Amino acid sequence: MTSTRIEWTEATWNPTVGCTKVTAGCKNCYAETMARRLQAMGVKGYGNGFDFTVLPNRFQQPLAVKKPTKFFVNSMSDLFHEKMLFENIDKIFETIKATPQHYYQILTKREKKLKRYFEKRAVPANVWLGVTVENESVKNRIDVLKTIDATIRFLSIEPLLEDMGELDLSGIHWVIVGGESGPNARPMNSYWPQNIQRQCKEQNAAFFFKQWGTWGEDGKKRSKHANGSLLSGREWKEEPNIVKQVGAINYV
Repeated sequence: MTSTRIEWTEATWNPTVGCTKVTAGCKNCYAETMARRLQAMGVKGYGNGFDFTVLPNRFQQPLAVKKPTKFFVNSMSDLFHEKMLFENIDKIFETIKATPQHYYQILTKREKKLKRYFEKRAVPANVWLGVTVENESVKNRIDVLKTIDATIRFLSIEPLLEDMGELDLSGIHWVIVGGESGPNARPMNSYWPQNIQRQCKEQNAAFFFKQWGTWGEDGKKRSKHANGSLLSGREWKEEPNIVKQVGAINYV
């Protein structure tokens, strides 16, 4: 487990590493680049580079963390990867259920396997379930996510590759949006995130604008730090705030 610079979480927990590209959002995968780098450095767990690898010795890591923490599960992989056995997912969820002081944010591009897994299993109250939706061709992931009863259901629209058109955000609590980073990053038109922000406001979903990435709001290429995260002249860092005592969801 490690601390992270990902703004919408506090730490990462990777019980598996490595993945396989499935849709357009995977083209310039940051995790692949990082995994190759860690492999070259000889970091434990990355001997197979970006090949999907299960790391059972990490399954119980959060048990050692007493301070309530928000964990992004598998920032370097996908918990619902095709090669991931349900019995291993079960073991990871045993750890999640044994640590109710933590929140676990689980994000996947494999909505079909996500749905199959939870057909006969309940989502623990401390789990936030999300799907990546980078363009209109995969908007069906949103509909699948809505069928699963989770405390928080969220969307990661990063990298945002095109205008998403109209979105039905009923049952979606949180939407994270961001542009792509890296030397081969694809540009993001300023209207695209503005359109999503408008719909989040209208449909009462929290909106979190992470970054412009390599291409700025003005359409110019520069470092992601220089481009920043202002959208329409302000920051948008809304998050769902869970009030456990009453089970309510407020947005801050």
